[in-house]
Amino acid sequence: MKNGRKPLALTVGEPAGIGPDITIMAWLARETAHIPPFIFVGDSDVLVRRAKKMGKTIRVAAASPAEAATVFAEAIPCMAEAPRLAGAPGQVDSGDTGAVVQSIHKAVALVRSGAAAAVVTNPVQKKALDAAGFGFPGHTEYLGTLTEELFGRTATPVMMLAGPALRVVPVTVHIPLAEVPERLTIKLIVETGTIVARELSSRFGIVRPRLALTGLNPHAGEEGMLGDEDQTIVRPAAEALRQAGISASGPRSADTLFHDEARESYDAALCMYHDQALIPIKTLAFDESVNVTLGLPFIRTSPDHGTALPLAGTGRARAGSLIAALKMADMLARAEANS
Repeated sequence: MKNGRKPLALTVGEPAGIGPDITIMAWLARETAHIPPFIFVGDSDVLVRRAKKMGKTIRVAAASPAEAATVFAEAIPCMAEAPRLAGAPGQVDSGDTGAVVQSIHKAVALVRSGAAAAVVTNPVQKKALDAAGFGFPGHTEYLGTLTEELFGRTATPVMMLAGPALRVVPVTVHIPLAEVPERLTIKLIVETGTIVARELSSRFGIVRPRLALTGLNPHAGEEGMLGDEDQTIVRPAAEALRQAGISASGPRSADTLFHDEARESYDAALCMYHDQALIPIKTLAFDESVNVTLGLPFIRTSPDHGTALPLAGTGRARAGSLIAALKMADMLARAEANS
């Protein structure tokens, strides 16, 4: 491991969930799984306590980002003077919420300053954040605000889930299903598709990305028999994307879009609502899929799962998705550095 290498900034996530568990497991697999160096942006004591609960042996060390790559071989580098956390497994403590948000803010600030290569976020408990007045449905929306605050520019964050055999993008994200038809617009689909196509090219090296747009309704509306949104919103959006020089097909029936042969026809599927996107990718590759936020001036990845409170501290959580998120963040950061 090269000394002086910029680490990934890994947030604490919900300390009562499996974030500490999978952080520990990823570090323990650092050699066998070739984990890139990261710095834990949170209270080191929560890792020590969780490792003891899990029966794991770890070392932690207060470190600056510049020291993290050197420290990583022997201990989990942790930011010094991080706020203390209760972090009892499975027991969300409202007193931890401020530190959870602060960890995200600090991680982005580290990337903004050039001290870290990318942000990787552990899962957060959205209900706990909402009860504390967080004001955002999740990470994705908050990262857009942090872009304005720390980078001085506006951003349209786009959530993409990427796995070995599928990439999906929900056009509408964390909203009730009943609100999807009124929130879905030609402008939103085109804006989302434009960002996805641009970043599949610039960050993932796909020269001419192919987008497949799902229909909102069953069978893509059956030519208007099962709802007119696919004819009046999705189809015009696909045409507008094509007129802008982007390869886009649709509306395509979602129930036939995710089998092996169909997936060969596109590089990313733009789905009209959250579960339409996340069900197929989590079914295909739950432990290997990564949440990547596009549309930001920095790299952010995350596991594709939630906090799994009942598994916290049991040793039964699986770190595969976090490991994949760390590796993807490192890959994207290296590609960006060499571009």
